[in-house]
Amino acid sequence: MTGIGTVAVFCGASAGRDPRHGDAAEAMGRALAQAGIRVVYGGGRVGLMGRLADGALAEGGSVIGVIPTFLRERELAHPGVAEMIVTDSMHVRKAHMVALADAFISLPGGLGTLDETIEVITWRQLGLHDKPIILCDVAGSARALLSVFDAAIGMGFAQESARQLYMLVDGVEETMALLARLKRPAAADAGRV
Repeated sequence: MTGIGTVAVFCGASAGRDPRHGDAAEAMGRALAQAGIRVVYGGGRVGLMGRLADGALAEGGSVIGVIPTFLRERELAHPGVAEMIVTDSMHVRKAHMVALADAFISLPGGLGTLDETIEVITWRQLGLHDKPIILCDVAGSARALLSVFDAAIGMGFAQESARQLYMLVDGVEETMALLARLKRPAAADAGRV
């Protein structure tokens, strides 16, 4: 096994209110490109998604966008991303992103980001993949999601072991330090998604 080569990054299609979130998305794109790690993301040109792609592209990084047809038709696809996979649905989009990735990073975002993050955690719990999942906390952005997990565990809907399905780190630098220590999952662990 070798190091992580491709990371799927989930993040908001909006900029949010805190400029630190957008700055972190751009810094993440730059850092991944500088580390030689290919970025797979939702293909958008706006919000944190756009900042992530812009950061990676500014450093000469490899970026793959995965966008459903209806969002491409709304002209939301990033024009600078040379490799854009267009899917028929959001479900197929997520399956492509999971199949392409060696690991996942969740940055701040809205309902779509939460959906993607919880789905890859659930798929890992079900044994559909064994790829690392990193929750990158930027200015407290992960607190609410962790509260949901705590509530599910506290009410007996999830086991305490669910906390082992993901890793929480503080910011871009810690995320990159963690990625540098991770190994690419073996082919047998790559998933059946």
